[in-house]
Amino acid sequence: MWESYASRLKPFPALVGLLFATILVPAARSEEPKLSISGYDPVAYFTDGKPVQGKAEFEYVWHKLRWRFASDAHRELFAKDPDRYAPQYDGYCAMGMAGDEAAHKDTVDPEAWTIVDGKLYLTHMRQAMEAWRQNPAEYIKQANENWAKVKDLAEPVIVGPPCAASPPSTLVAQRCVGRWVVVGPDMATDERGGIVAKGDMEPGWSRSATGSRPA
Repeated sequence: MWESYASRLKPFPALVGLLFATILVPAARSEEPKLSISGYDPVAYFTDGKPVQGKAEFEYVWHKLRWRFASDAHRELFAKDPDRYAPQYDGYCAMGMAGDEAAHKDTVDPEAWTIVDGKLYLTHMRQAMEAWRQNPAEYIKQANENWAKVKDLAEPVIVGPPCAASPPSTLVAQRCVGRWVVVGPDMATDERGGIVAKGDMEPGWSRSATGSRPA
């Protein structure tokens, strides 16, 4: 079983140094509201029971974020009751929010989702959602407590090589302990595609961080 995803994340000093040496994040910020959950339709999770890509012609601004929808009907549903359809924590990673001192905003994979008690939750990667589903009540309690302290932190910044592209590696500001580069694990598989060390994030983490083969 995984321990808390957020509590298991570890900083990589050498990697962080390399990233800052090779990647410059522009200081200027666009005034346009950020596109939430990669432009996926939050209403579709409830009405269609699956992720559906939204369309640029059907947008709505809420909580200083741009939300896209697959149809005008979905946009109208959201506009009438956004709290019902919007993912929790403004669409940032629910597992990242559930950490203790390491609680942070992070991007999400729109395919990594679940609905609990009528509320939508998304995570940075599918492996994190698998862990979330094992103990949702505790994760939700911790994330709800952290959200008020995390919601005004800086936005996550996606970084490029040498980090893996999927799930994206991100530079995040944490609630209490500065910044980390979060390098998400891939699922470790053998030559036949079978999962290696199911339930343990370490093999995948090592491969994503260093490019090495899982042990």
